[in-house]
Amino acid sequence: MTPKATESTAPVHGASLDERITGALVGAAVGDALGGPVEGYSPDQIVQRHGGRVHGVVGPWNGDAWRTARPIAPYHKGDGHVTDDTLMTHALVRVYAQVRDHLDAYAIADHLVPDLMTTPRWIPELEAEALPLQRIFLAEKWLVARLHYAHVDPREAGVGNIVNCGAAMYMAPVGLVNAAHPAAAYAEALDVAGAHQSSYGREAAGVFAAAVAAACAPGATPDSVVSACLALAKDGTRAAIEKVCETASRHSDFESALVPLREAVAPYDTVGPDYKCPALTARRPSRVHAIEELPVALGMLVVAGGDYRHAVLGAVNYGRDCDSIATMAGALSGALGSPVPEDWAKTVAEASRLDLWAPARTLTEVAREIFDQDVRRRRAHEEAFGAIGGPRCSD
Repeated sequence: MTPKATESTAPVHGASLDERITGALVGAAVGDALGGPVEGYSPDQIVQRHGGRVHGVVGPWNGDAWRTARPIAPYHKGDGHVTDDTLMTHALVRVYAQVRDHLDAYAIADHLVPDLMTTPRWIPELEAEALPLQRIFLAEKWLVARLHYAHVDPREAGVGNIVNCGAAMYMAPVGLVNAAHPAAAYAEALDVAGAHQSSYGREAAGVFAAAVAAACAPGATPDSVVSACLALAKDGTRAAIEKVCETASRHSDFESALVPLREAVAPYDTVGPDYKCPALTARRPSRVHAIEELPVALGMLVVAGGDYRHAVLGAVNYGRDCDSIATMAGALSGALGSPVPEDWAKTVAEASRLDLWAPARTLTEVAREIFDQDVRRRRAHEEAFGAIGGPRCSD
């Protein structure tokens, strides 16, 4: 039976900034770890493999043969291991910790790329210390190729990359730094993502950051988050979100929503029905298409009523790129204040050998510093604007 929202896991509308940032970052990592082992498969294949729906941490798809089943990419997905979604999210938090201000595409070139290239870290899926560059997907290695080796203008480096969710999947920190200010999060994420993605991949990064920021607002709900996204999203991304969330509003159980949500997003998704055999037109720039992951994550948030467990399990059992879908659903429901199950978080932290709470503490501190700077800058502008007679005189 699909778990339902309960009083203990429903969003806490009075949650503090600290609680929302922690919920979003820990929630994203746990969603990532739960979705990793079933990534790339359909809901029916997941049921066949696991004897039913996935309801928590599971082992690798190929069991003990994970090392040889995919010899080109022998990643230990499962058993609570986070994937590159979390590695990139934590890397972006480290960039914020260095810059201690809003970021742009140049910050990605100056700080994120060196972090990926020069500092070995524990990589759960490799079960070893390695450079993050050795784990991230080709669409993320693009950052290093374009920015470090090709010296491309960071604001344009994303042009030419495959259009996917690669930038969107780690944009939660941008939304958290701009908590309760979706338009600011959208603008900052679009700049940051310009170094990585173009077209609807870049747009999704901006809209996801806006969604996280909207989820941090007092009294936020899944509907208010979706409304904030629709107010900012453009082209196919907006159309896909509207269609998927309209469909989601007719469901309160992820089991019944799995097929309808896929049908709703299919006209906008370029990958096609077989996720592992993308169509010839897959992941190419377009104004009428969208990535699949963000609309579905928002849809699952609506289906779940903001409940963390329900939203993440819906994302996981949807299959396809479900580690990224669950990362986004986990960040959004966590930012709304829905508690991340403690047993899941503890299992993922121990299995991945990561302190999932440390990045949240760091980002909370930095977010407050940035807000204070924003206030000073805004007041300086108000004073300057007033000095030149800018304000209108009231009667």
